[in-house]
Amino acid sequence: MKSKFSIEKPIIQAPMAGITTPEFVAACCEVGVLGSIGAGYLNGDETKEFIKKVKSITNKPFSVNLFIQEEPGIDVTVLQDARSALQPIYDELGIPNIQRVISTEVFDGQVQAIIDEGVNIVSFTFGIPDEDTIMKLKSHDVYLIGTATTIEEAIAVEKAGLDAVVLQGREAGGHRGSFTEPIELIATADLVMTVREKVSIPIIAAGGIMTKKHVNSMLEIGASFVQVGTVLLTAHECGAAKPHKNAILNSPQESTTLTKAFTGKYARGLKNKFTEQLKDAIVAPYPIQHYLTLHIRKESANQNKPEYMSLWMGENSYLAKEGSIKEIIGQLYH
Repeated sequence: MKSKFSIEKPIIQAPMAGITTPEFVAACCEVGVLGSIGAGYLNGDETKEFIKKVKSITNKPFSVNLFIQEEPGIDVTVLQDARSALQPIYDELGIPNIQRVISTEVFDGQVQAIIDEGVNIVSFTFGIPDEDTIMKLKSHDVYLIGTATTIEEAIAVEKAGLDAVVLQGREAGGHRGSFTEPIELIATADLVMTVREKVSIPIIAAGGIMTKKHVNSMLEIGASFVQVGTVLLTAHECGAAKPHKNAILNSPQESTTLTKAFTGKYARGLKNKFTEQLKDAIVAPYPIQHYLTLHIRKESANQNKPEYMSLWMGENSYLAKEGSIKEIIGQLYH
């Protein structure tokens, strides 16, 4: 698999949709790890432009990550209740009432962009693509990576014919890639050790990996690669907002929480005023909640109010340090 990826180090940069920029992805590629485009919030044309930009900066291979999306049925009462819960925050930040929630089907356009641009590695989050998509991508020699948070999900990824699986442990920051109910929170090491006995495809360990010791321990227990996110968010080249970087660098131990309040899907981030205020509120399904809170997140960043931002980070965020991508990766593996 290493030769397929053509990378020097057994490390993959986590896709992190909405945070990763073309410059950041390319910089990761240039230091010998697999850069990843988080295309979850892009449409087909935007995905194509992003890919082209990365290709203009680096000639190293990179992957594109896509969200598997199910169009939710809109329950008007739930939508009204979700809006009402957010209204005090809209008022405080001076955001006009959001009447329209836009959710469009973009997946097919993204797949076509990947084929058109000759990307050979694609990963998926929130589920497994349908058989037609898998066949279509494989006919263009694309290497397919699934995401799993449980043993059952990992087995399903292999059974569907994907080439590798990211095992996302409970420590991971950002969205959980779960696609089965009920949600299970399994430590990364436990997940790797259990799943290695159940699947034959390569395993990529993700969640809580912040040090050289973490990397080595994952490789020793059966992971072929590790995927890292939080540790790279404080890199100079990362486009994360300054309040987000500062929140990570200043986070104490045990400061994160799992919340659905920002997007309608469970994600791990810093516990703040928003997560606490919305803890028991009715939340619209994904991606509707994402659109309802989008302006809150943007405006709070503009106003430098981190208490209403989605400050995604993993459980071991307190170990983060500032530095260049080269320095940070050098401390993880050399």
